[in-house]
Parts: sequence; structure tokens; C-alpha cells
Amino acid sequence: MMKTVRIAALLATLLFAATASYAAETAQQQKMKDCNAEATQKGMKGPDRQSFMKTCLSAGGAPQAHANSQQMKMKSCNSEAASKKLSGDARKQFMSSCLKGS
Repeated sequence: MMKTVRIAALLATLLFAATASYAAETAQQQKMKDCNAEATQKGMKGPDRQSFMKTCLSAGGAPQAHANSQQMKMKSCNSEAASKKLSGDARKQFMSSCLKGS
């Protein structure tokens, strides 16, 4: 009887661990879908999309709130400006245009 209880406890532990792992994987997959959908909705392509996806996936969650979305946009524009090695007036003009979405 004690052996049956141990086996049942072991099976329950394994089932719990598998379920927790599956839930975490599904949450990450959902985050990927949400970020991908937002990038598509915004018409992002190439380096802009890559930068956005990197920022979105590393954030606490998919950007839903306006403030979070604006922060993500700022990070994305900053990253792109840095990769283009822009400075001074050229950077200011680029950032203005990028943040407006033009």
C-alpha cells in the first residue's frame, strides 16, 4: 500500500511539473503572437520590425497600455537611430519622424 502511495505522489509531481512547463511555454508563445500581430498591424518591416520584436518580447508583456507602447516606440527609434549612427540635427529629425510614425 505504501508503494502505491509513493507511485501516486511521484506521478502527481510529474504531472504538475509538466503542466507548469506547458503553461510557461504557452505564455511565451502567446506573447510572441501578440507582439507579431502588433508589428504587423503597425506595418513594420525589416530592422524596424526586428527592433520592435526584440523590445516587445523582452518587456514584461505585450504592449497594451499607451504609455508602454510609447516607451517601446522610443526604444525602437533609439535603437534604429543608433544603428544608423545618427547624431545632432539628423538624429533629432529622425527621432521626431520615427516617433510620429511617419
